[in-house]
Amino acid sequence: MILGLTLGQFTALHVAISLVAIASGIVVLLAFAAGRRRIAGLSALFLITTAATTLTGFLFPFNGPTPAFVTGVISIPVLAVAFAAYFGCKLQGRAAAAYAVSASIALYFNLLAFVTQAFLKVPPLHALAPSGTEPPFLVAQVVMLAAMIGLGTLSFRAARRA
Repeated sequence: MILGLTLGQFTALHVAISLVAIASGIVVLLAFAAGRRRIAGLSALFLITTAATTLTGFLFPFNGPTPAFVTGVISIPVLAVAFAAYFGCKLQGRAAAAYAVSASIALYFNLLAFVTQAFLKVPPLHALAPSGTEPPFLVAQVVMLAAMIGLGTLSFRAARRA
């Protein structure tokens, strides 16, 4: 039991929170890249659900450090910067650029986990890359990384222009 939920229930909750974080993050960063710094409520939803995804990830049974665990540890200071820039500094001055970079990295980490889990859990994807080292998995990760670098760059440039 985790927080009074079975492991299956807790996993479903964690995944649902993560999907909300990913969907809201994509919308928020696309808008940010287009010059809209705030979308009423959605920016906060992105940050809060992304933090919740990271924190709930630490509640799963621990069997030693894994790539997911390390990603979670790295996510904490990244999210701290995003929270400070958004809520503390209200995206004023250099805080907007700090937010663009940190929010992009936070979304990338969520997408990294999403793609990895998709290849582990979705049968047709798992058949393409059963060990997670095959070309389809690597191509998916590289394409996603390239897309996030592009979106992060556009967001950073938009922050610097404003």
